[in-house]
Amino acid sequence: MSSSITFLDLPQIEERLKGVDPVALMESAFAAFSCGEAVVPAPGELLLEDPPGEVHIKYGYLTGGDTYVIKIASGFWNNPARGLSSSDGLLLVFRKDTGELAAVLNDRGRLTDLRTAAAGAVAAKHLAPEKVDSIGVLGCGIQAELQAQLLQSVRSCRTIVVWGRNAERASAYARRMQEKDFSVEIASSPAEVASRCRLIVTATASPSPLLRWSDLYPGTHITAIGADSADKQELEAAIIRNADIVVTDSRVQARSRGELGNAYGSDDSAMNAVVEIGEIVMGAAKGRSTEDQITVSTFSGLAVQDIVMASAILKQP
Repeated sequence: MSSSITFLDLPQIEERLKGVDPVALMESAFAAFSCGEAVVPAPGELLLEDPPGEVHIKYGYLTGGDTYVIKIASGFWNNPARGLSSSDGLLLVFRKDTGELAAVLNDRGRLTDLRTAAAGAVAAKHLAPEKVDSIGVLGCGIQAELQAQLLQSVRSCRTIVVWGRNAERASAYARRMQEKDFSVEIASSPAEVASRCRLIVTATASPSPLLRWSDLYPGTHITAIGADSADKQELEAAIIRNADIVVTDSRVQARSRGELGNAYGSDDSAMNAVVEIGEIVMGAAKGRSTEDQITVSTFSGLAVQDIVMASAILKQP
């Protein structure tokens, strides 16, 4: 006899999120991945041109767990102009021993957005300067909001310097964040953000670099989360090549996408020098050790993050 299927929609998921610490969960997820305790094949990708959008399919399981998870997440950049969220998606949870569907988490992209922002907080915890006077943000979308919010648990700072291509969207972002008790100033360029901030989050879908090595000052940390596919790049390759510490979520996945793919491609020796965030969490590698280091984290997102999020939601009463 088949077991019952748990179906949770977004309001139910939001209620359960009240009992979840996403930053701690992401630390455990990254450590599990770097320990070899997660099986996560290469993600699937569907890129659309008209209207512009993308769909990512990520899946996998923890070797010690009893389920496997398939996550579908999309981003459609014209949606906000239509009054819709740019993110959508859901997670399917199956029993690992039988293949039966155990749960449908119809999160509309919320869990993906949250775990992505929490990953940025993990990076900042281990790599950002201890004292942060202002948070630099490139981008005006969901991640531009959530990254700043979740950073508060590891680097308390409520001053934001933001840059966006579209002045109206940048102003709207400033208003939204001011309503959440942040002080926001709008910069005229990415270089201005870099001149004023030592903790910078890049959260755009840019196809070409926004920040250059010459823009950066000693002691800067960059959390680059926008370039999660091969057609995107937010950082000049020189930043990756010259930074004191470069951190990713998966060296294997990074070879074919984003900042590391653009900077190193098939250069195995260079890629092997990149540290995985899970190795830092476990204590097998060091994070920031001096105040003047320039550090970069560039993540493309791992299924193991979705797996631990789904498990945590289903465990909540």
